[in-house]
Amino acid sequence: MAIYALADLHLSFGTDKPMDVFGDAWGDYTQKIKSNWQSIVKDDDLVIIPGDVSWATYIEDAYEDFKFINELNGKKVILKGNHDYWWTTLSKMNKFLQDNGFDTITVLNNTAIEFENAAICGTRGWWYRDEQSEDDERILDREKKRLVLALEEAVKLKKDRIIVGLHYPPIDFASSKRDFFEILKEYNVETCVYGHLHSYAHKNAVLGEVEGVKMQLVSGDFVEFRPILV
Repeated sequence: MAIYALADLHLSFGTDKPMDVFGDAWGDYTQKIKSNWQSIVKDDDLVIIPGDVSWATYIEDAYEDFKFINELNGKKVILKGNHDYWWTTLSKMNKFLQDNGFDTITVLNNTAIEFENAAICGTRGWWYRDEQSEDDERILDREKKRLVLALEEAVKLKKDRIIVGLHYPPIDFASSKRDFFEILKEYNVETCVYGHLHSYAHKNAVLGEVEGVKMQLVSGDFVEFRPILV
């Protein structure tokens, strides 16, 4: 049993939001996701999806997108991205999954799950800017608290590994701020998988082991829509 990650699926089966306007890499991307996923992931594996799952505005409109995900191999863990406008309370999301029989999907919201020897948790995070607005600071503070809550739940599971999924990178070369990264270090996180960076922004990605934390950018267009082993 293995753990993989793939962020930024940007599915839009229930909405009209074509992604090929963002470059040739996004041409026929849903078929690339399905083909790569089914050839790599086995039924007893788990895939972390760190945000930007569906373009739907309301969770009911995300039905076809979740159906697509549910029918892929393995179990899936979903976290929130900045474009997941459908995101709602955990109870409503769990009811949506249960009512529609989407039994291979788990949503993480201030929670953690265990898989083999790993505890998995995370949150959306937020974008770093060297000059932050008051609204940015408010969101950053809230997301840091959510990350701590999730990590506290992960610690309770007493596993050998802690894997964190974030949508926004906890550090990057575009900013000197590293609040989220310091939290990862404090909780002895082994690996952080993150997304959000696309196209020219790939150059800002921090990759590999950094001060004891393994950093993996898994946004769809960066990894050619292939689930990456964690």
